[in-house]
Parts: sequence; structure tokens; C-alpha cells
Amino acid sequence: MDILARLQAEHEQLSQAEKRIADILLNDFDFAVNASIVELAERAEVSPPTVTRFCRRMGCQNFADFKVQLAKTTFVGARYLNPEAKSTAPADVAEDIITKAQNALFLFHRSFDADLAQTVAHILSNAEMVYAFGSGGNSSLIAEELQNRLFRLGLRISACSDHGMQMMLAAAARQQDVVIGSSFSGRNEELVKVFTLAREAGATTVALTQGGSPVARSADHVIPVDMPEGNNIFRPTSTRFAYLALVDILANLTAYQDKTRATVTLRQIKQQLVAYRDEDDRQLLGD
Repeated sequence: MDILARLQAEHEQLSQAEKRIADILLNDFDFAVNASIVELAERAEVSPPTVTRFCRRMGCQNFADFKVQLAKTTFVGARYLNPEAKSTAPADVAEDIITKAQNALFLFHRSFDADLAQTVAHILSNAEMVYAFGSGGNSSLIAEELQNRLFRLGLRISACSDHGMQMMLAAAARQQDVVIGSSFSGRNEELVKVFTLAREAGATTVALTQGGSPVARSADHVIPVDMPEGNNIFRPTSTRFAYLALVDILANLTAYQDKTRATVTLRQIKQQLVAYRDEDDRQLLGD
């Protein structure tokens, strides 16, 4: 039961007394969670029985049950109850997005381990097959981008975002294969299982995730990405810019591991693009 979502949906149907209680819950959540029935009634300028009737209207047996259900919403996070106020002017939105992206790149660069990235690039370059795994919006994007960057360098790579298929691919992996997985939260338990299966099969596993997380602990090699995000729930996560930069770095380092193979494949791809689409070689390099 999501009491707060119900309050927001039914707010206009509430009586004036009930609206005062609802407004306290929506605007001063910390007080509401910790208040007694008498304290909540006094703040809303209603009687305790009115609070009890309000609780029953929300589908709870009594005030105690209401407090239990209300406390469960704290797992979602208070920032979703009163979203951070930001200017919605287009210029301010653009500045916020670009500034956060620049900050994510700066922070990632400052903590970046070049030697570790070189090691992973060497592993990728020598793999017979690379499996790129990620689930959810952002991590699926990173898995697809790994495939997009590495296939053009002559690597055999397949991206997958389906848990069941990931499990089967990991179980079928061989010793010279590499499973590289992305998890922004580091808590993707399915990816932990996949890494475990791949390692049991003898494959090498690489995690792009939060350092010290369950996903990180389950992989052979970890490139940590630890970014602060702030409380603006409407702004797309800026952490993905760090992940995209990491993918580009790994792709570039991997290309340098075997320049001949990368050059041949890139030229073959460009030749087809020029012949069937571009007429000449003026378009974007490598795409």
C-alpha cells in the first residue's frame, strides 16, 4: 500500500479536515512519521477521532497500522515526496544538465585507474568472445554501447539485457571468453549470479559498477564508478556520462592493443558506408 500516492490521487475528494492532515503528511513527512495521534491532531487542528477516521479511509485498521504503512514509504526516499525545487527555464535546465555532466566526467577522471583500464583492455583484446551484460535503462544502454564500440574493432561481442539469456550465455561461456557487466547500483543480484556462473565456466569477468558493491565483489576485475547524484529526481542521471566515457576509454585502449585488426575492420565498415550512404569519407570517423 502506497499511502502517499493515494493521498495525492484523492486529495481533492478529502474533507477540509482531512486535507489538513494530508498536507502535513505530504509537506512535513518526518513529523508525521514520528508524531503521536494527539500531536498529529493538534497540528492539523482536528480531533484524534478525526485522525482515526482518516486512517481508516486510507485503508488502515487504526492509527498504529497507519504509522506502520507510513513508515514503509521511507524506503522510497523523502526526495520523492517534496522534489527539489529547480528553475524550469530552458537555459537553466540546459546549464544544470551540462554542468552535472562535466562534473561527472571530472570526478570520474580524478579517480580513474589507468593501469586497471589497460589491463581490462588487454583482456578484451585477447578474448575469443565478449559478452556485455546490463539490465535496466542505464546499464542496458552501456551494454549496447560496449557492443557498438567493440565490434567495429574486430572483436566478437554480443550484448544482452535479459536475465534468463544472460544466465544461459554465462553457463555456455569458455575459458577464453570475457563477460563484462554494468550495474549502476551494484546490487543487481542476477548479474552476481551470472558472474558466478561465468567464473565457474572459466571465463573472465569484468564489472563496471560501484566499488565494494555485491556486483563488484563477484567479478574478477572491477573498474569502479562512484558518483554523487544530488536530489533532483527529474534530472536524468549524470553518472551515465562517466560510464559512456569509460566505455570509450576501454574501446580506444582495446583498439591500440591490435591496431592492425582494428584498422582493417574499421576500413571495411567505412567502405560500406561510403559506398551505400555517404558518397565520400567526410562523415563521422568510426561511425
